[in-house]
Amino acid sequence: MKIALLRRYVVLADTLHFPRAAEELGIPLASLYTSLDKLEDEVGHALIHREGTPRLTHVGELFLEEARATVAAAPPPAPKTVAPAGGKAKASKGRGRAPIVKGQPKPYKKRQGR
Repeated sequence: MKIALLRRYVVLADTLHFPRAAEELGIPLASLYTSLDKLEDEVGHALIHREGTPRLTHVGELFLEEARATVAAAPPPAPKTVAPAGGKAKASKGRGRAPIVKGQPKPYKKRQGR
């Protein structure tokens, strides 16, 4: 069982609100639903009643205690690295075409190159 799935389940069980839990975790809502489905498949039972207001099932309450203990014993998640801003600089490859200026005719090649 993945620690990330357990962390998501614990946050969802604490809030009992799918959109708020997804926002708190910083993931898309669809990803939270997929994570819960994977976790329920691994456990073999439904963990949350999804009709109406979400609430934990009996199995979900028992599993929550185990999940909290596992998450507490696990090391904290690694911080996400942010890529530096800006892109790769492009090298100039010859003269190319001059930029189009509004109100002036488009620049064309004067003769064919060989």
